Amino acid sequence: MADDVDVAEALRRLESGSRLFDVREQGEWDEVHAPQATLVPMSELVARWREIDGGDQPAIIVCHSGARSARVVAALEQSGVPAVNLTGGMVAWEQAGAPVVRDAQGEPRHEH
Repeated sequence: MADDVDVAEALRRLESGSRLFDVREQGEWDEVHAPQATLVPMSELVARWREIDGGDQPAIIVCHSGARSARVVAALEQSGVPAVNLTGGMVAWEQAGAPVVRDAQGEPRHEH
């Protein structure tokens, strides 16, 4: 069974070089995401799972509440990619006061 990490542990791991991957969809990412995260939507996982690489440490996987990321972690582990699930997802991340990036609502976005 894959390890779960809480927000405090995730932040500690990120400070020591771990990488954070967000498996939500683009629309969710646009609303709010962790500045440290890389977006690899679960819907694209089959094509892109090799992009998920935690380097020397297990990759940290986050979704909205922890359900999708748990499934992704299980799939990654089966493929030989060490990964851990961020318990509570972005909901817990925000509640813990961890840094987030939000897109301004209603403004057209030009950077693509």
